[in-house]
Amino acid sequence: MASLIAAVRMKARTAEDAGRKEIDAFNKRYVELHLKMDTPGILALWEEDGVDLMPGDAAMIGRKKISAWVEEIVAKMPGYKVMKQDMEFHDIHLCGEWASEWATEHQVVQPPDGKPLIDNYGNMALVLHREANGEWKVQQEMWNAAPKP
Repeated sequence: MASLIAAVRMKARTAEDAGRKEIDAFNKRYVELHLKMDTPGILALWEEDGVDLMPGDAAMIGRKKISAWVEEIVAKMPGYKVMKQDMEFHDIHLCGEWASEWATEHQVVQPPDGKPLIDNYGNMALVLHREANGEWKVQQEMWNAAPKP
């Protein structure tokens, strides 16, 4: 009986390690896409019925609504370039097909025409869901501004 319990624990630990590697790969891609300002790539990481919670705004429900919001912002920023996108992810928890984590963020954006850099800090909470094809997608995101450390 003890060997059966040990085998079950080992299998659970192995599955959790594999899931953790998948989340780490997802996070790396998430950061890379933001650094490139790859809006279609970023939005492809969202579930169709994902929810985005931004300060001062009503909940945005669905990739279509989130996409429209992001595209409106990007349209107002021609010539802007993300110079730095640092995100440190914390407390990654996995439970079957679901994962949660939070991150600290530091983003530096260069506006066109030599305008001063935009230096933003923030905190983010993410709930991720693994789809049937094995891909992790953002189901929920909540972001808020944070003071410079």
